Amino acid sequence: MILDYYRIFYYVAQYKSFSKAADVMGNNQPNITRCMNILENELGCKLFIRSNRGVQLTIEGERLFEHVSIAIEQLVSGENELLKDKGLESGLVNIGASEIALRLFLLNELEVFHHCYPHVKLRISNHSTPQAVQALENGLVDFAVVTTPVALKKPLQRIPLYSFREILIGGEEYAETASNKHCLQDLQDIPLIGIAPGSSTRELYTQYFMRHNLPFSPDMEVATTDQIFPMVQHNLGIGFFPEELAAEHIAQGKIVQIPIEEPLPERKICLIRNVKRPQSIAARSLEEHLTSHRETE
Repeated sequence: MILDYYRIFYYVAQYKSFSKAADVMGNNQPNITRCMNILENELGCKLFIRSNRGVQLTIEGERLFEHVSIAIEQLVSGENELLKDKGLESGLVNIGASEIALRLFLLNELEVFHHCYPHVKLRISNHSTPQAVQALENGLVDFAVVTTPVALKKPLQRIPLYSFREILIGGEEYAETASNKHCLQDLQDIPLIGIAPGSSTRELYTQYFMRHNLPFSPDMEVATTDQIFPMVQHNLGIGFFPEELAAEHIAQGKIVQIPIEEPLPERKICLIRNVKRPQSIAARSLEEHLTSHRETE
C-alpha cells in the first residue's frame, strides 16, 4: 500500500494539483487527498503546501521527491519494456542451431517470424548438435534446433519438427558409377568424404556402416556438411548430403546421385528445450511458432 502512496505523491508533485493527479491516475480527488494525508502522518512531516492555486512541495517534500521520482520512473520504464516484450516490439532470442537444421528448416521459419515481429532480435550460434545441446545446458541459448541422432538427459526435451533423408553424391567423373545401384562394399575403393568426429552426423554414419559390417573411415574429413558439396563437385570423392539440398544441383548436372542398396536412415530436425528454465516472451513465441510444425515421434 505504501508504494501506491508514493506513486500518488509522485503525480501530485508532478502536476502540482490533487485534481490533475486524480485524473491522470483514474482516481478521485478526495481519495488522493486522503492518501497524501496518511503518507504525511506516516512520515511525520508536511510534504505539500496547499493553496487555492494548487500545491507546492515543502523542503521535506522536495527531498523525498528526488528519491521517489527515480524509483517511479524506473518502475514505469520497466513496465513499458514488459509491455513492449508482450507485444513483441522488442526482445532477444538466442538460438543454437546445427548447420543442416538451419538450412533445411530454420531459415525459412525465421523469415516468417521476422516478417511478423521485425523488432525481435535473433542471435544464431552455429554449432554441431552436441555443441548446441551443451550450450543449452549451460544456459547460453534459449533453445536449440538440431539434427538427430541426439542424446539428451533431463530436464532437456526434444520436439521433432521436420524429417529428411540424405543421399550419396559424386561429381561428374562418377557419372558411370551413378548409372547402377551399388552396395556399400562395392564402393570401398572410391575416396569417401565425411564429417570429422564430434558431430551427430559422424556418429550416424559410424553406426550405419557398422550395421553393414564396414568401417566408416573417410579418406577426407571436413568440419561441416556444407564443405562436402564443393569437394564432391571437384571430383575429390563421394559423400553423403541432404537430398533436398542436392536436388537442384543434380538437376543442373553439377553432381550425380549414386544409388546404393542399403537404405539410409531417416533423420529429424528437432527443437531441444530445457523444461525447467523460464523463457522470455519473445523466445516462447518463437518456440511456439516453430513447434506448430511438430511431428509425432
